[in-house]
Amino acid sequence: MRANHITRLQGAFGLLLLLSSPFTLFLSSGSVPLAVGKAVLGAVMLGDYVVSHRRELGRSGSRRTGRFVASTVLITLLALGVLVGLNVLAFKNNRRIDLTRERIFSLAPQTRETLAGLKEPARALALIPPTHPSYGELEELFRRFHEAAPQRFNYAFADPHHEPGLAARYQLKDGQTLVVVSRGEGEDAPHTTLPLPYEQELTNALLQLEAAGTQKVYVLEGHGEWPLETPNGPQGPGDGLSELRRQLLREGYRPEPLNLLGLKEVPRDAGLLIIAGAKEDYTAPEMAVLRTYLGEGGRLLYFTDVGTTDGLGLLLADYGVQVDDGVAADSQFNAGNPFVLVSNFFGKHVITRPLQERAFNVQLPTVRSLTLFREGFLPGVKVEPVLLTSPYAWVETRPQEDTTPSDGEKMGQLTLVAAASRDTRGADSKRFDEARLVVMGDSELLLDPNWGHEANRNLVMNALGWASHQVEKITLRPPNRETSSLELGRGQLQLLRFVATDLFPLALLGVGLAVWLSRRDR
Repeated sequence: MRANHITRLQGAFGLLLLLSSPFTLFLSSGSVPLAVGKAVLGAVMLGDYVVSHRRELGRSGSRRTGRFVASTVLITLLALGVLVGLNVLAFKNNRRIDLTRERIFSLAPQTRETLAGLKEPARALALIPPTHPSYGELEELFRRFHEAAPQRFNYAFADPHHEPGLAARYQLKDGQTLVVVSRGEGEDAPHTTLPLPYEQELTNALLQLEAAGTQKVYVLEGHGEWPLETPNGPQGPGDGLSELRRQLLREGYRPEPLNLLGLKEVPRDAGLLIIAGAKEDYTAPEMAVLRTYLGEGGRLLYFTDVGTTDGLGLLLADYGVQVDDGVAADSQFNAGNPFVLVSNFFGKHVITRPLQERAFNVQLPTVRSLTLFREGFLPGVKVEPVLLTSPYAWVETRPQEDTTPSDGEKMGQLTLVAAASRDTRGADSKRFDEARLVVMGDSELLLDPNWGHEANRNLVMNALGWASHQVEKITLRPPNRETSSLELGRGQLQLLRFVATDLFPLALLGVGLAVWLSRRDR
């Protein structure tokens, strides 16, 4: 009796395999060997069942066997129909859920906001042969952009070997690849070219095309500030701001160094100034130039460091900010060192709103705290905290000797980043309607080794966006993603699709059929 039950199951499974082989060929894997293999195995199993039950099947009165065969065929066809229907629905309603840690298959908020803000349709033309290893990855990137903004972003591919006119137009050499991003219609439409891009590069190309003009950012030098170009020495590259410079260029700024020595005023084309970690005092004439610049509606990002002096205390005090001596410390919210602060305590300022929404942690090594004045600053100044410590922090005045709070040291929730503004519409030689100043107690977050920290990078670039009155740049940029994808060949993809959409559902169907037959025979 048990042998008879097993052969019935074998016949049912054989029928399943035989009837589902067209599904394997046309809908799941597309593999001919897999489809033929299933058909042959199913035919053998079904044939063995027929041979084993030939007498039973040959009896004219064997209604039970006939009903069994008919019901098995019907159930199999119904199950296959359900599977086909589900696959068709899944294809038409193709929604993806990105479960990767770095969300490498999702567009960043900055990208979505850039696409939504395009005033004219944009188009990407990829001059790349279909056989190029990056063709599929680039097509997937374009597809995400198009799905996020179907009316604003379109794309096309052209093989430079088959389109010599395009290759000549963009001076493409043999073997080279290129992506042309254009805004508007026609051959004279503004465009930019870039090598095979990642999301950040493509987003930045759209930002640059959309920008009405490029703001010049001057990075001050002459007082020990971090250099805009990272220097190379005999022992390798030193500390510098090369990554910041690249980020500025990507987002439509034009960074240039500037020494105030001998100048009567900041150049009139300055969109913003950056002071990054000055270690020597600015002279009185230089300080007067900076004070005049802010008084005319200038914009300044100021970064300081522990143990440094730059002579700009009075200038900052005019805008309600004082940099505390010592180093901010926190024994509970740190990265294993009380002087390396980790904070997700944000003020209500727009600069950090995107960071707060994503619950990002800002990490600052050896940062100085700030005191915000309530009075004594210039008329019309508004100053507010941007980033704070936890309530358990303190200002350590002897970091080399002590790592615990002592009597007389400032304790409690400290301000680490502050933003100040002042209405300057009535100023003589007005540059902008409002002066804006951002003060940060740490400049080391700007250095190349630290620039990869996503929260810090967005904090700095959002501060630039706020100071330069570019609200659209207060956002979250695409992260510097580590590659976590698995490269699969065509055969491996076919096998994976076969297991996921064919073999696994059939196995579940077979188990259900076996349970049904077992209960039916009891």
